[in-house]
Amino acid sequence: MRIRVIAVGLKPPAWVKEAAQEYADRLPPELRLEWTEVRPDVRGPSGHAPAWMAAEAARIREAIPGGSTIVALDEHGDDLTSRALAARLERWRDRGSPLAILIGGPDGLDPALKRDAHERVRLSSLTLPHALVRVVIAEQLFRAWAILSNHPYHRD
Repeated sequence: MRIRVIAVGLKPPAWVKEAAQEYADRLPPELRLEWTEVRPDVRGPSGHAPAWMAAEAARIREAIPGGSTIVALDEHGDDLTSRALAARLERWRDRGSPLAILIGGPDGLDPALKRDAHERVRLSSLTLPHALVRVVIAEQLFRAWAILSNHPYHRD
């Protein structure tokens, strides 16, 4: 299964790339985690958030592989436990289509993009720094795989 994380934002800090890749590398070959970065719109005093998010949404849509199950990370999405995420990962894997996980920019994801997603998932009730979300999603995908595989990484 190919999992593509599509994130608004370019050039995350080295520690983010290193940490996220650490978890991606732990996944088995049948769960391939890929990263795609899309350019954020330049924020300035003459624009407004809905226009910026719509422009970013167009770039995100271009990066989504055809036939993908689309999961938008959204603060109002389903609040999952690690075991519930594992069950979703199993369901997504069994569909046999690629998975696209979307991370919005500074203002979040465009409402139309969230509406068009197959699912919306919330990572935390806390506000997380944008860069840290990449690490958290990579770790949680690894944890979900560990749960499904009875790997000792996850402990209840």
